[in-house]
Amino acid sequence: MTGQKCMLATLNQSEREYQYPFLAAEHHLLTVPSSEDSSIESPHSKLNLFSPSTRLASDNIVSPKRLALNRIVCRLSESKLPGNDYVIYCLYGQYSRNLATTTISRSGEVLLQFLAFFKTLGKYLIEDVSRKDIVAYVEHEQDRGLKISSVKGNLVCVYAFLKFLIDNKIIPPDILHNKIHIKLPKTLPKAIPVEDIKQFLAVIDNDRDRALFLMLLHTGMRIGELLNVKVTDIILSERKIMLYLGEKNLEGRVVYYSDDADKALRQWLATRNPGEEYLFYGTTRNSLCYVQAWMKMRDYLKKANLDHKGYSPHSLRHTFATNMLNAGLRLEVLQQLLGHKHIEMTLQYARLSDVTRETEYFKAMAKIEQGGNDEHHRINSSLQAVFEKKKLLRPYR
Repeated sequence: MTGQKCMLATLNQSEREYQYPFLAAEHHLLTVPSSEDSSIESPHSKLNLFSPSTRLASDNIVSPKRLALNRIVCRLSESKLPGNDYVIYCLYGQYSRNLATTTISRSGEVLLQFLAFFKTLGKYLIEDVSRKDIVAYVEHEQDRGLKISSVKGNLVCVYAFLKFLIDNKIIPPDILHNKIHIKLPKTLPKAIPVEDIKQFLAVIDNDRDRALFLMLLHTGMRIGELLNVKVTDIILSERKIMLYLGEKNLEGRVVYYSDDADKALRQWLATRNPGEEYLFYGTTRNSLCYVQAWMKMRDYLKKANLDHKGYSPHSLRHTFATNMLNAGLRLEVLQQLLGHKHIEMTLQYARLSDVTRETEYFKAMAKIEQGGNDEHHRINSSLQAVFEKKKLLRPYR
């Protein structure tokens, strides 16, 4: 049974074993009174208003976002888990606010898993959720062996859902007091050294693949953004690409590419199928998918004896950012090229690529190794006076 047919079969039910009021008028959501009580509404009576059966023909839905929403809503409806109706309303709210398809799909997946875990605690009403349950969920996710960044991302989805319930007066706001904060390690972005880049590019013998990886390396685009580029988005004479919609921040930007990327791109354009809309297309779909691109990179890494170093297509983006900063590009310009919404994201590359810090370190170390630091135990009296004045010098206890 397809997701669309499953939804139509599941969401057309007009009766449920329980009924409760939900979503006041100030939230601007459509509501239909129950025939038994105009003040009490059935969850599925409202679901019908949002479902494709009343808004879109079942066989003519072309929006990938709508199809993704339908699939996760179908799974939630079939799960019969406690609170699944509320999650469905929450996802429809995300859809109406035009959040990204990946955001809606991931939120649905995470919340489906959360409800399944919630049921294992012996609870059958989402109204009974407590902070203790959230703590148990975080521990459960860690016990599953997830990366701490994934655990934090899942927790963000759960808290967004809880806020949705609070806003609609389903649960009290106390659960958001003293929220759980997961501290992430401040790891450096993994850039690829120059020697490895040369070794990697030397084994690429396909026009499409060479253009693909050079464009990633010299534009800083995310792999998903590059795979969605159409031929009409490229301005060859100016060596730039128009990204009309960013993959994460949903903001458009312009990126530029280098001479060697331009040469590889023109070679690919001369040999590719001119009838294809996307710059990089697949055999079974309009555009090349991430898995195919990653598998290609994996094969070339293995061929170059670099497969043990953990490089990925995103490593090329990190390499671009690091190289640009080392070449003197201003941080705020790099932020725009990378499509970062907040400059704090771009600052992580400054920690990685501070050439001045590296130069000063080796300069000082060379002096030490030559015996030029024979007074390292002496305290500078002028500096000590400054420290005492600013009360920075404290007695040792």
